Amino acid sequence: MTIPIKENPMEKLLYQIALTLIDGVGPVLARNLLSYCGSPEEVFQKKAGQLAKIPGIGASVIAAIRSQTALQKAEAELARIEKNKVRALFITDSDYPLRLRQLPDSPLIVYVRGDVDLNAPRSIGIVGTRTPTPRGLAFCEELVTALSPFSPLIISGLAYGVDICAHRVAVQEGMPTVAVLAHGLGTVYPAAHRSLAHRIEENGLLLTEYGFDTTPEREHFPMRNRIVAGLCDALVVVETGLQGGSMITADLANGYGRDVFAFPGRASDSFSSGCNNLIKTNRAALFESAADLVEAMDWEASNRLLVRQGELFADLDPAAKKVLDLLKTVDEMGIDQLALLAAQTPGELATLLLDLEFQGWIKSFPGKRFGICRK
Repeated sequence: MTIPIKENPMEKLLYQIALTLIDGVGPVLARNLLSYCGSPEEVFQKKAGQLAKIPGIGASVIAAIRSQTALQKAEAELARIEKNKVRALFITDSDYPLRLRQLPDSPLIVYVRGDVDLNAPRSIGIVGTRTPTPRGLAFCEELVTALSPFSPLIISGLAYGVDICAHRVAVQEGMPTVAVLAHGLGTVYPAAHRSLAHRIEENGLLLTEYGFDTTPEREHFPMRNRIVAGLCDALVVVETGLQGGSMITADLANGYGRDVFAFPGRASDSFSSGCNNLIKTNRAALFESAADLVEAMDWEASNRLLVRQGELFADLDPAAKKVLDLLKTVDEMGIDQLALLAAQTPGELATLLLDLEFQGWIKSFPGKRFGICRK
């Protein structure tokens, strides 16, 4: 009888981190390497000739991989995150955010500190100007407070203005909130938000794709914005001018197929010009209250589903519950990915999916894709 070799989780994480630290390799190219090689370990074990056959991999990237420099950096990073109680979530991990995993440019690894379910049933991104008007701040506060009965994840970027307002009210209301950072977890920027950041960790988490000691740089903020857009089901823009990070985030959210909502203002209000333009150009839906958002997202029907789940989940076996939990956070998922995440063979899963479909829990789509019935 062959005794299976136990996998060392720290060694596995070392290679996962190293894959993100190869010079000249961003999220898209890293996923390409992972796809062709099969695992982060294999990336560093391939010979130069084998790496050269991978599309997009040139001589400089091959040299960076073969030099082992990324592995040396990863060793230091692993020591830092262990010392500072930071968790690293790799894209194939079950607790990696599923909403983010769907994106073509999602980070292969995110570092988090705190404790919240990133795959919660509902998630709202809230962004806006760093210098909002009293009207904008009041609306942001009213919006988050009114959404509290639905307990959505409140996603924002910990910046001045609308971002910090959304986080602060979420903390006050006991709602889960995620602050996406444009730097490592070794610092908090702006420093004035350090106290609130610590409070966020108690009922939410801080999340970043950057290593622990990475400082905030200008080019990091647009990258941070794509994570905010990717983590949410819908993005709300409270106040913004015609240019800036909020408009970038709105365009990213549209590109990712997220719902986008904008709070309108008078034509003469400079802080409403971006929101008005998003509405005018059909890049955002107009909304004026939390009730508008709840209706558009069909959350009342979703609440009825959650009640039904609470009543009937006791009758389902653990395997069925796991499949439903995986499907609750996405519109639909292919059977191969579902089998991987549910740790079942395609044959076992096919039988289970058929049973769940007959019971009215899920529905099938073309291409062997499945989604949960939300009504």
